Amino acid sequence: MNALPLLLVPGLMCDHTVWDPLLPRLSSSHVCTVVDHGDANSLPQMAVQLLQDAPPLFYLAGHSMGARVALEVLRIAPERVAGVALLDTGYLPKLAGAAGEEEVRKRMALLQIAQNQSVRAMAREWVQGMVHPDRLADADLIERILAMFDRKDAAVFAHQLHALIHRPDASDVLSSIRVPTLILCGRQDFWSPPSQHEAMHQLAPHARLAVIDEAGHMAPMERPDLVVAEFLHWLDTKY
Repeated sequence: MNALPLLLVPGLMCDHTVWDPLLPRLSSSHVCTVVDHGDANSLPQMAVQLLQDAPPLFYLAGHSMGARVALEVLRIAPERVAGVALLDTGYLPKLAGAAGEEEVRKRMALLQIAQNQSVRAMAREWVQGMVHPDRLADADLIERILAMFDRKDAAVFAHQLHALIHRPDASDVLSSIRVPTLILCGRQDFWSPPSQHEAMHQLAPHARLAVIDEAGHMAPMERPDLVVAEFLHWLDTKY
């Protein structure tokens, strides 16, 4: 196995579970490592931590908040990234005014549930809008998501929410990418919709844009076969 390693960056309260469905095919050609954000409370801090433990040159894939971390890695050390995949994510900072205040209110309401009830109770609320509506009846999928969240505590949730609320604008990073790039989302991702990814594609027009049918925000878990096929195409791209 001579291919460059592949670092997989999970999103808010997520871990290897998001990536597990892809690993059987990805690990046949790449050494895959899932990143842990620890107690970091900013996206730049998460990126610095990643780079401290990373090999000199690597492929990088991030999901949701993890893709924002990937963009911060590219801001800090673009020469170390051989290719990047950005899944179910965004690139803009928190909006000003009422829209930004409403985002914070919703995030803080979830944090209050995690602190006053449990992380699992919070996750039951969170997941309602994060998968394709038809998958809400998929007991196995929903349990894997709930159990994943439950492995972290409310303090980690608070740190990661702080990181997202204070996220930097990554427009300039997207415009500067010069390596093979995949921008991917679920067609029914209502949190990070296809229109948002189309805007990212306009900033990085050389990227491949893939919209996965019958998938929401958790596309790698919902439609792993389609997502891994896009990954393999991306990893085989040469510039």
